Amino acid sequence: MEPLIEEAELARAGAPTDAMASPSATPEKKVNTRRKSPTQIALARLRKDRVAMICLGFFLFIVLVAIFAPLLARLEGQDPTTLHQDLTDQYGFPTFVANSEHWFGVEPRLGRDLFARFVYGARPSLIVAISVTIITGIIGVCVGLLAGFLGGWVDRMLSWIIDFVLSLPYLLFAIAVPAVLLSVFVGNAGEAGAEDVTKARFASLIIVLSFFGWASLARLIRGEVLSLREREFIAAAKVLGVPTRKVLFKELLPNLVAPIIISTSLALPTYIVTEAGLTFLGVGLTEPTPSWGLTISNATTYYRADPLYLWLPVLAISILVLALSLLGDSIRDAFDPRTRR
Repeated sequence: MEPLIEEAELARAGAPTDAMASPSATPEKKVNTRRKSPTQIALARLRKDRVAMICLGFFLFIVLVAIFAPLLARLEGQDPTTLHQDLTDQYGFPTFVANSEHWFGVEPRLGRDLFARFVYGARPSLIVAISVTIITGIIGVCVGLLAGFLGGWVDRMLSWIIDFVLSLPYLLFAIAVPAVLLSVFVGNAGEAGAEDVTKARFASLIIVLSFFGWASLARLIRGEVLSLREREFIAAAKVLGVPTRKVLFKELLPNLVAPIIISTSLALPTYIVTEAGLTFLGVGLTEPTPSWGLTISNATTYYRADPLYLWLPVLAISILVLALSLLGDSIRDAFDPRTRR
């Protein structure tokens, strides 16, 4: 009985009771000692989020529709500019809803193909929104880094500029500035070609939205840098004589990945809505450029007679903005370790 009691006591103590159970007799398991960075952990959490993946898939689908718009229109056999007025009645209303040649029907009065204008209409919103997001991200991050790290008169001057931009009446400038830029770069719009006017409209939208969009991100980055510049690794870099450029972009910037990604993901749907809204108000893109905002503006007159004409771009913008907003919320939750969804 005593050997059995001794074996039981050894088992409770965690010691091996025979040679077969000894550590030397069992193969050692390899332990992965590689540590994941916070960004890798956040991306792993994001991949497990079904809502985020569905929203990302829908956004990529719209991007592919915009990229392959010529191919999709060619499959249908139509283009966004050809007039089919023979397919409308004497009052300008389409004589049919949809058929094999015009999948979404035709536009009232002019008879342009709605499917071709729909797929081409995704391009302006995405081009403007993505371009503005990239420009405002670069400017906002650089200004915020310099203001927060350098401090002193540089911080005071840049902070004053940020506050000044944020205090300007955005909507008034968004309406007035494009007209001024068009007169400067194009001159008389009646004498200029349609292509020149389209390029000028695109440029004016991107300039206006970029001018007003970078300040909020710069303020956010400045606040983050103010809290990081007192950390030990920044003090050690200063003591070692590391150049300011390397401290900013190799020490501070990697620690700002989370707020930058979160801010840009939430800004993208805002710019899509803004472009469509300004175009709807008549200060954005104009004919003959296919645009969802322009289609909504033209369709308000025919919303009872031809509901599909209005609701196609409205639903597309609404679902796209909702998907990007949910994706932005998921990214914020994934990069914030304090949240659990």
